[in-house]
Order: sequence, then structure tokens, then C-alpha cells
Amino acid sequence: MKLMRLWFLGFVAICLASCVSQKRLTYLQEDTTQENDTIYPIRKMQEPYRLQVNDLLSIRVKALDQETVGIFNPISDESRINANREERLYFDGFVVDVHGNIRIPALGDVNVLGYTIEEVRKDIEKRLLKDFFREEANIFVTVKLAGIRYTINGEIGRSGSNIIYRDQATIMEAIGNSGDIPVTGDKTDVVVIRQYPGGQKVHHIDLTSIDAMDSPYYYIQPNDQIIVNPLPQKSLGTGTTGIQSFTTILSVVTALTTAILLFIRL
Repeated sequence: MKLMRLWFLGFVAICLASCVSQKRLTYLQEDTTQENDTIYPIRKMQEPYRLQVNDLLSIRVKALDQETVGIFNPISDESRINANREERLYFDGFVVDVHGNIRIPALGDVNVLGYTIEEVRKDIEKRLLKDFFREEANIFVTVKLAGIRYTINGEIGRSGSNIIYRDQATIMEAIGNSGDIPVTGDKTDVVVIRQYPGGQKVHHIDLTSIDAMDSPYYYIQPNDQIIVNPLPQKSLGTGTTGIQSFTTILSVVTALTTAILLFIRL
């Protein structure tokens, strides 16, 4: 009788331990002690993004003198007319090389490493006014990142590299753009590997907490690597829901019981 009780208690304990709790499944959970409809101020990025090696820029110049402007604006040839947006940006954009430079027609190498988009725009405009245009030319320079490129791997609907064509995007948008995190993914400890001038750093963010919105890693940056690790339940193979756990453990118990009975009869 005692043995049966031990079996039953062990069975229940394993079932409870193998199930994924609701708190580990829900995104951005609020503090239940706070009032409803709490307003969370929109977080601004701590500092403007500063360009890194391998960033891809889109640069366009407009002015009254269209003939001179044509020197600086890339013109896709016939072989790239039918290319998609990403392919055109690859051929016509300006990549920050290992020395931190971009190469612009007529201007040559322009160092942009560590500069903000606005600082690069002002620098190019200043160079153009100095050597090619007069003030009355009304030049208008546009400098943008060619989308926010990131890579996401692990427990995610669609792993791989993706691009969000926005000036800024959150990690929630990146995950949604990649098919969402399944039940087997650990939302409490999502890893963000971020590129810095001196190398890469590993950061962690808990997406089940509303406090994640205040994290400096809530907004992704170009070349971020996002890793979603699996929950222990997946590696154990006991199931992610109560029914799955019950079925798995019942199968194991049945097999063990059968083996023991056969052994006793022998």
C-alpha cells in the first residue's frame, strides 16, 4: 500500500514539474497590484544608434541641378530592374567597410564609423556644398539605414536572418516577424548578442515581464543576434501540457509495470 502511495505521489510530482506554467507562456505580464489601464510611457532609445562595420546605408541626394545630382544617386542597370528591395539595396547601398568607411561617387571614402545617421547626413551635405553645389541649389540629402537586419535562432517559428524596414523596431516585432516563440521556448531568458565597436556583448531580457519595455535591449539594433533557448521540458521530452505529460508518464509507468510483472513471473 505504501509503495502504491509513493508511486502515486511521484507520478503527480513529475506531472507538475513537467508542465509549463502560465507565467512562462505569457508576454509582458503586468503587476496585478496596479490599477487597470496603467499608462506606460513610450521609451526612447538611450542614445541614437551609432554606425558599425557591415551596416548598410541608403543615401539619396536631391537638388535643383538634376544633372549633377545623378552622379551621386545610384542607377540600377537592367539586370537589377526585377530584383527585390533587399537585392537592390545590396547592390545600390553603401556598406560600412572594416575601416569604418563608405565609398561615395566623387566624394571618395567617407568615414562613418561611430557616427549617427544625422551626423553622416550633415557631413555629406557639407562636403557637397563645399565642392559641387552652391547654397541656392537647395540640396536635400537623405541618409537611412537600409532596414534593421537581425538574426534569430533557437525555439522560434522561423529561424534565420530578417529585415524590418523601420527606423526602430522592438524585439517583440522581431519575434512576431519570425513566427513567434512556441510553447517550448523560454521567454523568461531571451539572449541578445549585440555588436559594439570593441566586439560583441551578450545580454538577457525577460519577455514575460512588463519591465522588459524599459530594458535597453527591448529595441533591437542592426546586426543583433537573438537566441531563444528551449525550456527544460523539451529536453526531458515529458511534454509541455498536462495531457502530454500524463500520456508520456503513463506510458513509462505501464512499461515498467509490465516489465516488473514479467520478471516476477519468471
